[in-house]
Amino acid sequence: MRLKRKVLTGLAVAAVAVPAAAAVIPNAMAASGPDLLPLTVTNDSGRSDALHLYVLGVSGDQLGYVDEAGAFTPWTGGANPPVPAPDVSIDGPAQGASKTISVPKGLSGRMYMSFGDKLDFKLSQDGLVQPAPWAGGDANTNILFDWSEFTYNDAGVWLNSSQVDMFAVPHAVSVTGSDGGTLTTGELKPGGRQAVIDGIAADPAWAGLVQRRDDGTVLRVLAPGKGADVGNFPSDYLDGFIDSAWAAYANADLTVKPFAEQPDTVFTGRTSGDVMTFTDATGAQVATFDKPATADVWGCDGALGAPNDAVVGPIARSLCAALQRGTLGSQPVEPSSDPSTFYQNERVNLYNKLVHENMVDGKAYAFAFDDVANQESLVHSGDPTAIGITIGAL
Repeated sequence: MRLKRKVLTGLAVAAVAVPAAAAVIPNAMAASGPDLLPLTVTNDSGRSDALHLYVLGVSGDQLGYVDEAGAFTPWTGGANPPVPAPDVSIDGPAQGASKTISVPKGLSGRMYMSFGDKLDFKLSQDGLVQPAPWAGGDANTNILFDWSEFTYNDAGVWLNSSQVDMFAVPHAVSVTGSDGGTLTTGELKPGGRQAVIDGIAADPAWAGLVQRRDDGTVLRVLAPGKGADVGNFPSDYLDGFIDSAWAAYANADLTVKPFAEQPDTVFTGRTSGDVMTFTDATGAQVATFDKPATADVWGCDGALGAPNDAVVGPIARSLCAALQRGTLGSQPVEPSSDPSTFYQNERVNLYNKLVHENMVDGKAYAFAFDDVANQESLVHSGDPTAIGITIGAL
C-alpha cells in the first residue's frame, strides 16, 4: 500500500510499506527488535554535494519527525495557507561513507534523502505538505531527492524503496535479523539508472516524463500517472487496452486467486457491458467493478479502489496489477505470478517494465500494488537488529 497524497495527515502514513496481511497484525504481540533500531545510510552516489536526510512519520496518533538519536517530536504550528516547517534535516554521509541513525519503535513513515539543497516542507492545518515535484510551483522541483518507506512496530520492520511516484535516486534497502542474516533488495544493475532514463527518453510518448535541471542533470523520471496529471503524458494511454481486456471476459471466466497461501479462496468474474461482477465459491455476488479509465489504473484507485477488507480489496488489487502489467485479457487466472508474462501487451507500461528490468533481483515498487505476486522491493524481519539504505550511482 503506497502513500499517494501530497499532504500527510492523521494515520495515513501508518499503511506505508506494510502489506495488507501485515497491517492486521496486532501490536500486542511480544516485542521484537530494539526500541531504537539502527539505520545505516551508505552514500555510494559518486556525487560530492551534501546529502541531507529526513526521518518523518506517524507515532501513535501524532505526526512528526525524528532526530539523529531517534527522538520523536510532533509537528506544531500548522496554518492555512501552509507555513514553512522547521529544518529537521540530518547531515548525511559524504560520498563513500556511511552514517548510522536511529528509528524508534512505533514509527511509520519515510526517510527522505536530498542532494545539494535541503527539501522544502510546509505545515498546514491538516498535516505535513511533502515535496511533489510533479505539481506546478513545487519548491522542490529542481532538487535531486527521493525517499524510502518503512514501518517499525512490535511485529517487526518493513522497509522498501518506492518508484510509485517517480524514479530518481537509486537505493537498495536491507534488514538484518537476530540470526545475523541480511536481506537486500532494490539494487539497480550497473548502469541501470541511465538505462531507465534512456529507455523512457527514446519513446516519444514517454519522453516527457524525464525531468531535467537547467544544467542538464536528470532529476527524475515521473511515473505515468504523475506525468498525465501535469499534461506530459497521454491521459488515455491505456484506454484501448482496458477496453479489450475488459471485453475478454464477456464470454469467459476470470478467476482471481488473490492469496497464494489460500489457494482455495477463489472469485470468478464476468463482464457485462462496462461492469465486471464477481461471485464467490458459493455463487454469491461479492463485488462489482465499473470499467476503469487509464487514470484509475495508474493510481489503483477510483473504479479500482481497494478497501482494506478480505474480498473487494484483494480483487481490486489483483485487477489493478493485471492492468498495470498488461496481463488482463490474456490470462484466465489472476494475478499472474510469472514475470515473463508481464509487459507483453501492445500498450505496454514502459515505466514499470524498465524499472523492473534494471533491478538486480527484478523487484521494484513501480506502482501502488506491485506487491501483488511479490514483485515489490520490500524487506521484512519480525526480529530485526538493523536496517540499511545504500544510495547507488547517480
